[in-house]
Amino acid sequence: MGRGNNIGKYRLGRTIGEGTYAKVKLAVDSTNGRPVAIKIMDRKMVMQSDLKNQVQREIRTMKLLHHPSIVRIHEVIGTKTKIYMVMEYVPGGQLADKMSYAKKLSESEARKIFHQLIDAVDYCHNRGVYHRDIKPENLLLDSKGNLKVSDFGLCALHKTASMLTTTCGSPFYIAPELIARKSYEGAAADVWSCGVILFELLSGDLPFNERNLITLYKKISTADYTYPQWFTESQKKLISRILDPNPRKEDASETETPKSSSFINAFQLIAMSHDLDLSRLFEEQEDMKQKTRLGSKHTVIETIRKIEAAAMDVSLSVERMNNFKMKMHQKPKMKRYSRSYYDLSAEVIKVAPMNCVVEISKSVGEIRLYEEFCKSLSSLLTKISDVSLRKEGSEKSSNNRSAQEIRSCEEQNEKVPDDLQGYSSS
Repeated sequence: MGRGNNIGKYRLGRTIGEGTYAKVKLAVDSTNGRPVAIKIMDRKMVMQSDLKNQVQREIRTMKLLHHPSIVRIHEVIGTKTKIYMVMEYVPGGQLADKMSYAKKLSESEARKIFHQLIDAVDYCHNRGVYHRDIKPENLLLDSKGNLKVSDFGLCALHKTASMLTTTCGSPFYIAPELIARKSYEGAAADVWSCGVILFELLSGDLPFNERNLITLYKKISTADYTYPQWFTESQKKLISRILDPNPRKEDASETETPKSSSFINAFQLIAMSHDLDLSRLFEEQEDMKQKTRLGSKHTVIETIRKIEAAAMDVSLSVERMNNFKMKMHQKPKMKRYSRSYYDLSAEVIKVAPMNCVVEISKSVGEIRLYEEFCKSLSSLLTKISDVSLRKEGSEKSSNNRSAQEIRSCEEQNEKVPDDLQGYSSS
């Protein structure tokens, strides 16, 4: 290949994908022979189409996400005329291509792909990232058939206590609340799209498949679809819970939730961003951070057990970070509407063998759950431990014996020796 086909250390090859504003080429890293995919965008077209912020957001988001089921971005190269996004090459093509010739998949294969999709989406949500354009064309398969989520061009970053308003996504996979042009939860909209894909994997067809856009949106808004006769009851139950057009009617305590609380907050975004103004997001995050300190007259081990018990009381699971610090997450349930972003941690600080301080901090998540946890833990910490009771009983017994000895000595001698006085006061 000539010099014109080289970008830095990468040798450009054939075009493997093309869109309105970009094309994707297969390339080879000349330093190690590894194949990569390079997304090439025309800088002038990006500026004229007012896509600068969208491109910046996609790049920053992909750099922050590290998950086996999400396409990795290696680096970005900029010239006067082009922007090159060097990404992981996924050789198996789009899931849409597989569906076009395989039609419906077996339950085991559909389960594998769906689990990988949900795991990747959940990972994004726990880091405050909402994809907003989940569809088979944006889901790639590697050589072993494992799924990779790609194209974060329409993604949104979560702001504490805020709802999204921009309508985006593909018509067949869009959630009802976006059709109604209402403010919406990014997580719930993504999960709806995942439900549509699960239906498609198992049936070989879309649940909402109308050429007329008005008819299509009407069916989506009322969840008007029919299951194929081969669907099992468990499959129907799962899909019906995901494709719920009125997710807010569900009990607020039943939420779909994180397995990890490593939410990418404003501090990390600012530290890693050079050309995005996120100062307002930083201020909002700082304002929302809350801390509570509780005293504990227990050992560190007993205190940690009480933290775990308090978490269980309010349906939180506990993840140990080390011997003194832990993070709490809401326990997952397959519901579409959720407050999956939740960041609550507790750290035990040892002051004395039987005295600790518990520092609880919350940077994101609903205040009600935080207050309930603090109240439950405070109640548990006020209970005297068995060790304390045994120690207290031992001290009382020792004091009683000491008092009896003192009285005996006083009867024998009116003057009590200094060393005995010291003993009696211990």
